[in-house]
Amino acid sequence: MPAQLYTPFTSFNFGNRNCFLTGRRLSTEEEKIQVFPQWLMSRYSLQDKPFKLLDESMATYKDLKIPCDAAVNEEYVEPLEKEIAAAFERGYEGVEQLDELKLFQWAGKLLYGIIFNEIQAGIKQQHAQGEEFNMSQAIIHKFSNLHLMLQSINQPVIFDGFKPFSLCLFRVNNAEDIFGYRDEINTLTFSLRIKDFGIIICLQDNGVNQRYHKEILEKVQGHTLHPIQFEELNARFFYSAYLFNRLPEYSILPVNDDIYVEAMPLQGISSKPLFDHWVNKTYGQVLENFWKNWGFLLLEIIKDPENPMSFLTDAKGEFIPADKIQLPV
Repeated sequence: MPAQLYTPFTSFNFGNRNCFLTGRRLSTEEEKIQVFPQWLMSRYSLQDKPFKLLDESMATYKDLKIPCDAAVNEEYVEPLEKEIAAAFERGYEGVEQLDELKLFQWAGKLLYGIIFNEIQAGIKQQHAQGEEFNMSQAIIHKFSNLHLMLQSINQPVIFDGFKPFSLCLFRVNNAEDIFGYRDEINTLTFSLRIKDFGIIICLQDNGVNQRYHKEILEKVQGHTLHPIQFEELNARFFYSAYLFNRLPEYSILPVNDDIYVEAMPLQGISSKPLFDHWVNKTYGQVLENFWKNWGFLLLEIIKDPENPMSFLTDAKGEFIPADKIQLPV
């Protein structure tokens, strides 16, 4: 029997009686899994820590759950979690050996779980005000494509000759129990800094953000980064993901039992560049947010408007080794 893709955004099905991954009807609304996996919450004592939703309401990490068929969880989700947990436990060396697709699936599942909770909260809020829930078509398009690709966890979905994501892994000289998590659901950007590594993933860009930052990535390759350097890279990726102005399109072709996904050319019929113009002042505002722990303000960061402050490269454009970085106490 040919594989059947589930499309929750067609009917806007975000209740708790259907599995988030397959759409299968659940026997009870309590059939759920944690968005942030238990092993990660336990390792970093996240369960009762606050998590702010887009409507400014507060939840805790353990409050974030998604409906999931028990059999699907046992056969597909749990094995993925165990593989990721084992790799993360080994640190950079373990994560480096992971299949990139597995990391993409894991990060995508987590981010989609947050999106699912955000949509549920939005629907409740709008209905309480007697209004219909609305979401832009562009955002629906992005989220639908992410969900399609997540089904590679449990379906024979094959990405034909392309990667739907940019994924960068770095060695980082982190403090022992640091848990640095960031996301931006509008641009589907994910970042995690733990143990001795940091990961940045743009989940829906067909790899173009990685190419956009090719020059700086080549300079940092093979180096262990100071946390402030990783956060600078983070700021660059989160900002470029915001500047990326295409909505990737895909053609889906079932072949026997497999589902082939092919990327349409991003350039399309437009002569416009794939990224909007980089504005240093706006980038400086992003960087200020990412450097909050170190107290740098926008005025310092863009003191020279043409050359924002950087801990990655010096005035000659050469990489600054982590042990040479001097920070204010």
